[in-house]
Amino acid sequence: MAEKEGQAQEITSQAPPTAKELLDTPFEVHLPVRHNPKLQEAVARINAHKELQALWRVVNVTAVDRLHMSDHGPVHVQIIANIALKLLRLLIERGVQPSVVSDYGLQNEEAEIVVVLASLLHDIGMSIHRDDHERYSLFLAAPLIKELLTGLYEAPVRTVLLSEILHAIIAHRSGGRPLTLEAGVVRVADALDMAKGRSRIPFEAGALNIHSVSAAAIENLDIERGEEKPVRLRVRMNNSAGIFQLDQLLKDKLQGSGLEPFVEVEAHIEGEEKKLVRQYRF
Repeated sequence: MAEKEGQAQEITSQAPPTAKELLDTPFEVHLPVRHNPKLQEAVARINAHKELQALWRVVNVTAVDRLHMSDHGPVHVQIIANIALKLLRLLIERGVQPSVVSDYGLQNEEAEIVVVLASLLHDIGMSIHRDDHERYSLFLAAPLIKELLTGLYEAPVRTVLLSEILHAIIAHRSGGRPLTLEAGVVRVADALDMAKGRSRIPFEAGALNIHSVSAAAIENLDIERGEEKPVRLRVRMNNSAGIFQLDQLLKDKLQGSGLEPFVEVEAHIEGEEKKLVRQYRF
């Protein structure tokens, strides 16, 4: 009898977390922000913001549980924020001026605020629906941005940053036309969440198509200082199907982003090409 109770206890301990447990589980955004005190404070506020934490988890109910897509919640947005911050800093390092600097006389630190907050908030509209989620993200993000920046900036600068962040959010959609360097950075960063272990949920769940197979072909992505251009994107693939990710998805985001003169892309396969699909029927 004791043994059966022990077995029951073991089974119970392995039960999946409830929705409430998932919502109550804190998630911390980690970014290299120590040289930007205002960005550091903004990230601290984000990590303490229960409404935003809940929104990210609701996003994944839509994306992962209902649509069987890859993560579009806290893991995805943290990856995008880190990539966007790295892209922006590499561009600034080579003398490329952010739009909030050239247009408003603000500092590079404010450009970092724009790309990080836009990256973290760009997909929250998926908590409502995948279709047209970029527009839904706008009205969900606007009051959050005001709240996060209140006390850090006076109303005039806060208003500029709000507009710039919302522009970067809407410009990440398909066919979006970034009008600022910061929006272009967020748009390209969103396409670069492709390293091994990401974008593979549909493939591992049995969805066999060019999107899932090409995503599974991407092993790693390195963002480096370029030689001829400020940024080099070096992509390592295990199968040439990964070219679809670059040619159809990354190229689509890069073209019209405003970053074309500043980014070079290099892709290669190391060793023997991996066989991803043994048989395909329809």
